[in-house]
Amino acid sequence: RGEVPKGSAEIFFRKVKFWKGDDGEEAPPIFNVDGVNYLHVKVAGLLFVATTRVNVSPALVLELLQRIARVIKDYLGILNEDSLRKNFVLVYELLDEVIDFGYPQTTSTEVLKSFIFNEPIVVDAGRLPSLGPASMFMQGSKRMPGTAVTKSVVANEPGGRKREEVFVDIIEKISVTFSSSGYILTSEIDGTIQMKSYLTGNPEIRLALNEDLSIGRSGHSSYDYSSSAGAGMVILDDCNFHESVRLDNFDLDRTLTLVPSDGEFPVMNYRMTQEFKPPFRVNSLIEEAGAFKAEVMLKVRADFSNTITANTVALHMPLPKYTTRVSFELEPGAVGQTTDFKEGNKMLEWGLRKIVGGAEHTLRAKITFSQDTNMNITKESGPVSMTFTIPMYSASRLQ
Repeated sequence: RGEVPKGSAEIFFRKVKFWKGDDGEEAPPIFNVDGVNYLHVKVAGLLFVATTRVNVSPALVLELLQRIARVIKDYLGILNEDSLRKNFVLVYELLDEVIDFGYPQTTSTEVLKSFIFNEPIVVDAGRLPSLGPASMFMQGSKRMPGTAVTKSVVANEPGGRKREEVFVDIIEKISVTFSSSGYILTSEIDGTIQMKSYLTGNPEIRLALNEDLSIGRSGHSSYDYSSSAGAGMVILDDCNFHESVRLDNFDLDRTLTLVPSDGEFPVMNYRMTQEFKPPFRVNSLIEEAGAFKAEVMLKVRADFSNTITANTVALHMPLPKYTTRVSFELEPGAVGQTTDFKEGNKMLEWGLRKIVGGAEHTLRAKITFSQDTNMNITKESGPVSMTFTIPMYSASRLQ
């Protein structure tokens, strides 16, 4: 809308790169500099930013940015710095159609097709640099690299023929909180069924889910095994569907009927708080070991089948403010594990490149303090938090 200064991109980048805040080292998704609101999301290591002087709805703008990222990915096939640089003209054309004079018009890949005339320059997916353990923090929490689909919706295969294929992915975000004695306090699954279709002639697709799927908590609790539910049943708290999904037969046989639109889109989002088996068990122990010293032990056990492997696993544990030194001891023969102590926010970090189902890993650390602990060392440490990705694993048993 032409209301923000020319150098706002530079101002934003400086601010985010050298963020000095009270809590932690990361810039929040929304901040204000000299009367301009900067709203940003991280997708695949890239920052998508919107600026405005108006008091807009933050949720609306963040959703718009996520959708812009998705449309660009649909057209380029792969979303990274290299593909953006090579397709600058196409991306500019897309932005020009998505937003007009500062007002969002459409974010539908399908609708945009008739306005977009530039062809994408395809970047070879095989040559992508592997992102290392840092990548999981850059992915943004929303989209993990679950999709193997790196093809543009508009580019044809070499030889002009199109491959008839459709990809369906279940992506689940799991949050579980354990008490110090190991009991589950809260557990929730936030899931989505993603679809990306490369089928010509818009055929109708039918998608069948578990037949004993039930939606909404009925009166009795899910622990009441006398009910007909049985233990194998999947109970979703609630869900919503893409506008192209028809639910005519959903109540009868749990099938969804849809004519998929172009590009990647969520067929269904769902939320579930029914008891499920958490993929990991984490135990932590901290005890004094003489004056100004303590020992920490962290143990991770993978509670899933050994045919499945979790990757980019990271554990964090806040230590007391007066911690000065930490020395780590990994188990013998440990491969692909990293340890670090962040002086700034007194954070112990342990990274594991992968954990195979059924495996157990232990980390020991010796800690030195600058003052006496007065016996409240457990109160001032923790809680331990952990992030991970598990390909080909569905905690909710939804299929």
